[in-house]
This record gives sequence, C-alpha cells and structure tokens, in this order.
Amino acid sequence: MGGTGRHARHAGLRAVLALLAAVVPVALLSACGESSSDSNEAAGTYRVAVTEASFPPRQRLGETSSLQLGIRNTGKRTVPALTVTFTIAGPDGRDSSLPFGVHDRQEGLAQADRPVWVLAQSYPRLADSEEPGGASTSNRKTFAFGPLKPGETTSAVWKLSAVRAGKYTLLYRIDAGLSGEARAETSGGVAPGGSFVTVITSETPETEVTNSGQIVEVPARRAVRRGAGG
Repeated sequence: MGGTGRHARHAGLRAVLALLAAVVPVALLSACGESSSDSNEAAGTYRVAVTEASFPPRQRLGETSSLQLGIRNTGKRTVPALTVTFTIAGPDGRDSSLPFGVHDRQEGLAQADRPVWVLAQSYPRLADSEEPGGASTSNRKTFAFGPLKPGETTSAVWKLSAVRAGKYTLLYRIDAGLSGEARAETSGGVAPGGSFVTVITSETPETEVTNSGQIVEVPARRAVRRGAGG
C-alpha cells in the first residue's frame, strides 16, 4: 500500500512538471514590474563588485532553490540603473527568450522556448524582503533594480523550481544601465558577472505524511534503510 502511495505521488509530480515546462513563457515573469530603457542615463563606466553569488550545484526535478546575488557599488558615482541579465550557456540558451530556459529545436513545436527553471511569482526580491525587488525589462532576460548609490549593496534573490533534467551552466551579467551608455566594470576593468554550473537529476524525493498531516521529504539515510529492509 505504501509503494502505491509513493508511485501516485511520483506520477503526480511528473504531471505537474510537464505542465510547468509547457507554460507560456510570458507568464514566467508576469509578477515583476515592467521597466523600459532610460534615455537620460548618464553615459560612462561605473565600478561594481559581486559580493555574493550562490546557487545549489545539484538539484532535483521539482525542487525549489534560491539563487542569490550581492552587488556593491564600489565607485564614487551612483549607478543609474543596476541590471542583472541571465542566460543559459550554449546556443539553445542564447536562442531562448527565457532567462532560465532553452530553445527546443524539435520540429513542429508551437512554443519552442522551454523553461529549465520556473521563476516563482513576486520574485526576484531583495534579501529579507517579502516584496518584489526587481522589474522585468523589454529584454526578458534582464532584471532592473534601479539606482545604486556609492558604497551601497543590492542583495537580490530569485526563487527557482527545476523542471528540466540535465547539466546546465547559467550565466549572469551585471550592468549599470538599460540604454547601453552606462556600463559596469570591476576594479580589474572587466565586465562583472559569473556562472553557476548545476546538475538537475530526474530522481524524485522520498516523502511521507507526518502525524500532523504534512507531506515532508524523508532524509536520505532513512530512505536508504527503508529500501534495504524491503
């Protein structure tokens, strides 16, 4: 009876993942505000530094993880419009309009852009905040966080649910504006940014129902012992 329950839960999870992977891409960023290019941005180069960058290197289908970036203005001028742009490395990522997705080249698809991660509603947020902290832009891969004063740090969180198995390199790039006239660079004179290499596995977690009725994940050691005992 317990095996049947686990099979049903796993089948239900696979159905949810399939539905999420087919979601119209427009809906993925609908929770964020819309920002357009600011033609009044002061042209020039602005110094910034990435103070924090974290994203789990191993994830499972259906698992939700937090991607967090900390960006500090290390220069003497206010950054006009701090932006973060994401794309998955490789031609499939570059050709996708989604920040966390790939372009599926299978013939006959009505929607070829497929998410690898689904962004939770009302994200990104500023760290320790319950309110949305970034706005989407005309480039759906770019998020804008507004001006950043000298010495200040913006710490932002993206809550992402893995929906496509595989190994991916997620690239991020930091810039100082939306018009292309304001550019960000590090103290070393290079464009700020980085990457996360993440493996998403198709194995689903073992779960159980607690006495209070909650569905929780069984710790890995207990799951192994349960399987060995038959």
